[in-house]
Parts: sequence; structure tokens; C-alpha cells
Amino acid sequence: MNEKRIASQSRNNKIKWWLRNILCPLLFTIISFKLRLQDIDANKSVVWDEAHFGKFGSYYIKHEFYHDVHPPLGKMLIGLSEWLANFDGNFEFESGSTYPSEVNYKVMRQFNAIFGSLCVPVTYYTTLWMNFKFLTTLLITIMITLEHSYIVLSKFILLDSMLLFFTLTTFACLCKLNSLRDQQMTKKWSLWLLLTGINIGCVCSVKWVGLFITVIVGLYTIIDLYRHWCNNQLGRLTYYKHWLLRIIYLITIPFLIYLFCFKIHFQLLYKSGTGDSSTNTLFQVNLEGTKIKQGPRNLLFGSHFTMRSHGLSPNLLHSHPQLYPDGSHQRQITGYAHFDNNNVWEFQFIRGQKFDLGKLYLISDGAEVRLIHNNTRSNLHSHKVPSHVSRGNWEVSGYGNDADGDDHDNWVIEIVDQLPSANPNYPKEDDNLVHQFSTFFRLRHKSLGCYLTSTGLSYPAWGFSQAEIVCKNSWSKRDKSTWWNIEEHWNENLSIDEDYLPPKSKFWTDFILINFAMASSNNALVPDPDKFDSIASDAWEWPVLHRGLRLCAWLKDTHRYYLLGSPFNTWISTLSIFVFFGIMIRIAYKWRRQTLLLTENDFWSLLIQAILPFCAWLSHYLPFAIMGRVTYVHHYVPALYFAILIFGFVVDYTFGSSRSYIKYPVYLTLMGGCIYIYILFAPICQGLQGLGAKYLKLQWLRTWDIVI
Repeated sequence: MNEKRIASQSRNNKIKWWLRNILCPLLFTIISFKLRLQDIDANKSVVWDEAHFGKFGSYYIKHEFYHDVHPPLGKMLIGLSEWLANFDGNFEFESGSTYPSEVNYKVMRQFNAIFGSLCVPVTYYTTLWMNFKFLTTLLITIMITLEHSYIVLSKFILLDSMLLFFTLTTFACLCKLNSLRDQQMTKKWSLWLLLTGINIGCVCSVKWVGLFITVIVGLYTIIDLYRHWCNNQLGRLTYYKHWLLRIIYLITIPFLIYLFCFKIHFQLLYKSGTGDSSTNTLFQVNLEGTKIKQGPRNLLFGSHFTMRSHGLSPNLLHSHPQLYPDGSHQRQITGYAHFDNNNVWEFQFIRGQKFDLGKLYLISDGAEVRLIHNNTRSNLHSHKVPSHVSRGNWEVSGYGNDADGDDHDNWVIEIVDQLPSANPNYPKEDDNLVHQFSTFFRLRHKSLGCYLTSTGLSYPAWGFSQAEIVCKNSWSKRDKSTWWNIEEHWNENLSIDEDYLPPKSKFWTDFILINFAMASSNNALVPDPDKFDSIASDAWEWPVLHRGLRLCAWLKDTHRYYLLGSPFNTWISTLSIFVFFGIMIRIAYKWRRQTLLLTENDFWSLLIQAILPFCAWLSHYLPFAIMGRVTYVHHYVPALYFAILIFGFVVDYTFGSSRSYIKYPVYLTLMGGCIYIYILFAPICQGLQGLGAKYLKLQWLRTWDIVI
């Protein structure tokens, strides 16, 4: 009898295991794919940010270099989807334009929907590894499966589903690691540590928002290492091995993945394109079809040229007729990345210097020069007037003209590096002369001793948000912010050497500069006080669903999509954050009064189920609440996931261990409420059709603009 009972129990356990680990997640995955693929091609127009990311993907098809504020992995995956759809790259993805018949946008959208759909099984296993009650796992998974904002963002060619997927997989790996914390140094634990690092690398390579979940992994790692530090039975050598493994798997590998994405990015985009100006001269001149024309190798007094900074903001030296609003009130000197006639300068002798009119004088190391702006004919000038944005530097301005000026117009050439030609047969050039492309030099102000510098900062609107140029006291020749090179050069008295090939750019330099350019572009995404952005929203509006976002043209004869979180999921998860504080205060109070015993396992359960999800919500929400850049509803998407996990903890803690007659009605009510609200609001993510009057029942708040 005992053997039969044991066999029966074993069968029941196997059935329960298959139900929980295979059948349930499979069912949820099927439902997830069904909802996200449903009528995915119904709207035949370029929807919302498909205008950006579809176009970025097409650049990989055409191999044209572009610049964007986000790392390249997500956009390379979009490019892969376009390649799989046999797209030739010639459609421009203009906002609102209709997809032509030859563009298989359905395959592109389906590819993106895969990431959104897989968020559901990832959520399911995450909650299992968090050791929630099974009913809590089902509740959270249903909420993620039926979340309107997740569904609608999965239907289009966007980065949000990819970002959410890799954010979820990173947190899932962390939860799995926590479940294996007593098996550290085993092959299984090492594998999941490796997977955590790979997912960190992927999420950070889609958007920098991935750094927020990386912070959570770092927080957990610090706590875990502190646990080992307090373990007196653990040898120091083993402890240092723990450090080494985490450094390799959680820092080195993610960075190498991030680096590798840019390596592929540069390899694929080998033609000149719209993003050339965000890079340095050597990168641009080596692009196929580059806009930079090769000029004479040596520069003379009287040569016209443009010159580009080697600083973290690799802009061309620029000036224009506008004046500084304060300081000297002289002409502005700025850095400007794009081709413009106001970037052209001319080398001239300093005043009082004797020269032979019939002789050609080469620009060499140590030469004293004046730089004259070609259009305004003002001199590049500096004086003891404080710079306008940075502190501790002197203003650089455009002053006087050919006849009018003073000693503060004089600069000294200091050559700091010379690069050989990429043509191995090209003869070695004179290292004391300034050459186009290959000579890196500094300009020292003769009177002040400071150096012409691009600070990497930008002027306000009065300076057209262009780069700040100053005169800076620099004590090191290796200060790249003071380095410059000649980009274009014109001189009718010299011939062009066709055998010369410019040096190849260095990958590490390109990598650093493109990342700084991304940061600068991100910082430039600030609200324009002179314009009203009807689709922008503030962070305080997201947790309360104060407003949504129309994703496309609001015409009655088209499928219309409205980006709005599920009212059930969003409001109840926001409320749960306040309840969470009450629970944590109660636990802390009872523990302090010694009426609650917290074992080590209790601590780790509380950490992974409550504390880390709250920290993750905070890290994904708070930065958008305090940053100055323009923000939109979709920025709350990752934070909403962790808010739902917090809600799961609140329900699990409050009702998970209750009696059946309390627990089951509560869970069934919550699941039913989630399903009902999804069905009621399903049109906002599956497509509103026809007259808006029939959707008046969805207009719960006056600030929602669902109805036409």
C-alpha cells in the first residue's frame, strides 16, 4: 500500500511539475503571440517612431552611416528583420506615409512582436524563481499578457519591446541566481551568472536605459559579496574568486558585448551617410563616397581650410555674424559638426611680420599665425574674459578684420602627432609641417598661453546650441580636447597628390567619440519652451494614467492605436507601492520588537520579492522624473513591469497564505478584473475602427483623447 501511495504521489508530482513548468507557460505564450500578432498589418501606414527606427534599419541595408541617440543592437535587429523581409532599403519611412506593396512591413512588425510576446513566458518563470505562490505567478503573468501598452508597442517597428525583453531576461537571470545562491561556484550557477552578463550587455546595447537594471544587478551583487565577506568559514582565496568571476561575467562580458555591437555597427555602415558629422575626420574620409575632398598635402599662409576638434565633441571650428549676449559682445566662435560655409578659415601672418610677397610660406611647427574667418573676415581672438558655459577658461571670439586687430589675435602652432599614409608606398612626409588629415596640432594663444579647446559643452539657444569653444590652460600634450586637424584644404598655388591615402581611423577612438556624441544628442532632447508638444508628458502622469498618446493619424477609416497602460494594471500597481511601504514598515517594526523572526532565507525572499523590484521600479522611474529631457508615456514601460511585481508581492504577502475561502475569491476577482479591463479597452491596442462615438465608454478621464 505504501508503495502504491508513493507511486501515486510521484505521478501527481510529475503532473504538477509539467503543469507548472511546461503547460501553463506554453499556454500563456500562445495567448501572448495571438494578442500581439493579431491584425498586426491592419494599419498600412508608418506608425509613430517607425519613421525613425524603420529608417535606421534601412541604413544597414544600404550600408550608409547614420547617428542616433541609442546604441546599435536594437536597430541592427530591425535591420535584420528588414533583410529577412527582402527590403531593398529604398523606402524612406516618412511618418504617416503608406507602405508600398513591395515593402513587407508585416514581417518586420512580426519580428518585433516576437520580443514582446516572449516577455510573457519570461515573466512566468521569473515569478516562479522569485518563489511566489502559484496563484500569484498566474496573476502577474495574466497582467503582463494583457497589458495594453505592451501589446500595442509589440505591434510596430520600435525598440521598446526589445528593451523590455532584455530588461526582463536580465532580472529573470538575477532571480534564478538568487535561487541558486547556495550552489555558488557550480557549473549551473556559473552558467546563469554568464547569462546575466550577456543580458546586461544586450539590454545596454539596445538603450542606455538598460543601465538602470544593471544597477539592480550590481546592488544584489554587493549584498551577495557582503554575505560572503561575513562568512568566516570561507577562505580568502575563494572570496577573491567570487569577486573575479563577477568582474568577468557581470562587467567584462557586458562591456565586450556592447563593444562588439559597435564593431559590427561600423563594419556594416561603411558608406557615407547622414551621420558623418558626428565622427572624426579620419573616420569620415575613409567612408565610401565621403563628402570630404582631398586637397593639397601642405598648408601655406593664405590657405583656406576647415579644422575639426579631437575632443569629445568632434566639431568643426565655426563662426557667424551673431554676437555674444554678454562678455565681450564680440562675434561668437562655436563648434559645428555639419558642412557649412561658416566653417572656412584662412591662415595669415601676424601683424608686423615681414614676408616676401612672391614666396610661398609653409605652415610649420612653431609658426605664429592669425586665423581669419572667411565670411566675416574677423580674427580668431581670445582675451581675459570668462567663457560663457564652462568655468575657469577664457572666451574665444571673432574680433576686428584684416586691418583692425591686436596681439590677442596671434596663435602658435604646436604639432603633437603625425600619422603615416595608409598607402605603404607613399613617401614619408616632413613631421615639422602641417598636413591635411594626418597632422594633429594645438593652437596656443601667444599672449595668454592657453590653448584653443572644444569643451564638449553646448551654448544655450543664443548660441544655437552649438559647441562651446574656449581658450583653456592645458598642462598636457595628451589633452585631446586641445587637439585639432585640418579637414578640408583649398589652395590654388598647390597641387593635389592623388597617390596619398588618408590614415585609417582607430576603432577605440571612433567608439569613444560616437558614445559621447550619443550622450550629447540625448542631452539636446530638451523641451522647446517656444513650442507645445502635444504628445509629450511628465513622469508624474504615467503612474496615474493622466494621459495617453495617439500613435498614428486619427482618421475614422484607419486602424487607430492609443498608447495607454491598462487602467487595472497601472492604477492597482501604483496603489500597491504605497501599500508596499506599509508592509515594509510593519515588518521592520515587528522585527525590531522581536515579535517577528527573520531567518536568512526570509531575508533573501524579501530581498528578491519586494526590495529589489521596488529598487528596480525606482531606478526605472525616478531618472525620468528628474531629468530635463523631453519624456513620453512609453518611458514608463519598464518601470510598470516592476510596479506589477510589487503588486504581486503585496497580494502574495497579504493573501497568499490565507484560508481558501479568502484566498481564492481574492485571486479570482483580481484575475477577472484584469481580463475584463483588457476586453473593455482592447480596441486601443488592437485598433480603433470607425466613428469615435462608439468608444465614448473608454473616455474615463477628460485628459484622454481616445475619441475623435
